[in-house]
Amino acid sequence: MAKRPSPQTALPFQEVFTAYYPQVVRQIMRITRDQATAEDLAQDVFLKLYDQDLQEIHNLGGWLTQAGIYAAYNHLRSERRRVTRDEGQDTSERWLEPSTEERWLKQEEIEAVREALMSLDDRDRTLLLMKYSGYNYQELAAATAVESGSVGTLLARARRKFRDLYQRKRGAER
Repeated sequence: MAKRPSPQTALPFQEVFTAYYPQVVRQIMRITRDQATAEDLAQDVFLKLYDQDLQEIHNLGGWLTQAGIYAAYNHLRSERRRVTRDEGQDTSERWLEPSTEERWLKQEEIEAVREALMSLDDRDRTLLLMKYSGYNYQELAAATAVESGSVGTLLARARRKFRDLYQRKRGAER
């Protein structure tokens, strides 16, 4: 550890930095509990010190300690405000109600999907509903009494039929 200079002697900034930097970082680390943040804040403290007249500071170690403590607490307050602000935005966005028009369009879309599904034959409807509910091909084959090797082809055909029916329904409404 570097020897601390006496406050009576005028020191070049580099020597002050070398002598006190580890102490300031440790002081800030005790508060922030983050090494990278402590190092960043310590650099800010030394930038403030650089702008000061070192001759006017009677207790350099005390000044640096106090400046480090202020920097650490200011950082914590800023982070807390930022988190609160971010959480406030998230909640306000979550509470936004969809407009009547958006609800009506959504309901219309749901109805079009239902009508398209009901227009499919039972096997195709079962395949689609089960596939999009997370069932695997073996389970689909067992439920529809088809070979498991045929499920992929039948599913592709069912999707195509559904898409065509849905687009016809949506096109007829517009």
